[in-house]
Amino acid sequence: MSKAVLERYFDAFNRKDRAGMLDCLADDVAHYVNEGQVRMGRAAFSEFCDHMDRCYDEKLTEMVLFEAEDGARGAAEFMVNGTYLETDSGLPEARGQTYRLPAGSFFSLDGGKIIRVVTYYNLADWIRQVS
Repeated sequence: MSKAVLERYFDAFNRKDRAGMLDCLADDVAHYVNEGQVRMGRAAFSEFCDHMDRCYDEKLTEMVLFEAEDGARGAAEFMVNGTYLETDSGLPEARGQTYRLPAGSFFSLDGGKIIRVVTYYNLADWIRQVS
């Protein structure tokens, strides 16, 4: 079951369907971002997505999904293919640079919804690519 939810979540991401992504999340989802604070709830997740959409245009490829036997946890490994659109606070100036970055996400699920999202990537590698 978790793999189907993750497939829907990432498909919605690549289609830029934020409502579809939010539909995969529990109301009280915990979102652990790389190099940032934990965001609690769908509203905080949606605000994060709005910010990301302003600053970055990304598509995920080479997706490999993993599912725990009990379906309560899952993971994904993928490549982030992106364009840096607008300067993000504390990061290099955006000039339309492109980047390709390996990343991974870990999930906890309950009742067919994602209750925890953790995403990791190498920020130093991203900075090197856009600098």
